[in-house]
Amino acid sequence: MATRRLKDTLSKQLLEDIYRCGEKKLTGVSLKYMMNFGSFPTKKNLLISAQFLQKELPVRLAHRVTELENLPYGLSEKAPVRKVRDWYVDSFRDLRSFPDISDYEDESKFTDLIQRIKIRHNGVMPTMALGIHQLKQDLKKKVGLNELPEIHQFLDRFYMSRIGIRMLIGQHVALHQPDTLPGYIGLICTRVSPVDVAQNAIEDARSLCMRIYGSSPEVHVYGDPNLTFTYVPTHLHQMVFELVKNSLRAVEERFSKTEQDPPPIRLVVADGIEDVTIKISDEGGGIPRSGISKIWTYLYSTAKSPISDCQQQLLEAPQVMAGYGYGLPISRLYARYFGGDLQVISMEGYGTDAYLHLNRLGNVQEALP
Repeated sequence: MATRRLKDTLSKQLLEDIYRCGEKKLTGVSLKYMMNFGSFPTKKNLLISAQFLQKELPVRLAHRVTELENLPYGLSEKAPVRKVRDWYVDSFRDLRSFPDISDYEDESKFTDLIQRIKIRHNGVMPTMALGIHQLKQDLKKKVGLNELPEIHQFLDRFYMSRIGIRMLIGQHVALHQPDTLPGYIGLICTRVSPVDVAQNAIEDARSLCMRIYGSSPEVHVYGDPNLTFTYVPTHLHQMVFELVKNSLRAVEERFSKTEQDPPPIRLVVADGIEDVTIKISDEGGGIPRSGISKIWTYLYSTAKSPISDCQQQLLEAPQVMAGYGYGLPISRLYARYFGGDLQVISMEGYGTDAYLHLNRLGNVQEALP
């Protein structure tokens, strides 16, 4: 089947516009700036925000389109990758064809548009995962995917960009909500309790573990329940959920065939001057030293992959990422997005410690690919 390159499907004018925007520099914003700006969501401020997004979002989308068009190892030719590329092109076209925003009516229509764009891109992760899976199948006998650092570097850039785009759109849309919860400025909460978020994430992870295995190890939380800081609760929940889920699975599988009670997982919240740090410790047997680097590579997972022969069905499937091998690398990107980090230290034969560092100052610009 012939590969549909952009030059064969788009007008010369649109293609030149994509490449022109793709050469522009991105403009990063900090959590603190988003919070200060969003503290007063007046019509004037929402207008300024929409005008910024009308300029910034096409640049971010164009960067990804040009990269998706020129990937190595034939990845750009995979049907799922082309599908993702076409979503980005469609969104770029929609944004560039929108008239200049000059009044509040324009701003309202633009907000509706970017909300539709965000929904359009809901299926990006499983669709891209399918494309990478197909590449992995092609190269299985020739080279391991872990030996292709340029693919992993691309995916880091691609998903970091996706986090940023969805954060900017989500924040702008959320500022329009009439009934906001106390302490919330859009998606940002000025009084996030890491202990509370951790408890909710633990409950969700243990519920998943119970459904799969019929039982679940205990998780003990240590930390000041009154500690709060400014962060995006949905990001924090996703990261803690992923880490706790991994620990539960490791402990459950290690002790399920023994008469020994599984030891509890320990989650510690530490309040530092620069960072709030969450440590998650388990006795799930650890990871061999030779395997530590693999946990950060996409599509590496010891769980059964949901990518099966029913590949077309996957393109329409709900957003369930368990088993794709995306959990840890994506969680690290979420941590790094606002200046934090995620580290994993393992002791083979005993267990694993994960350290989630969250920048509490909020003055670090969003990490841009």
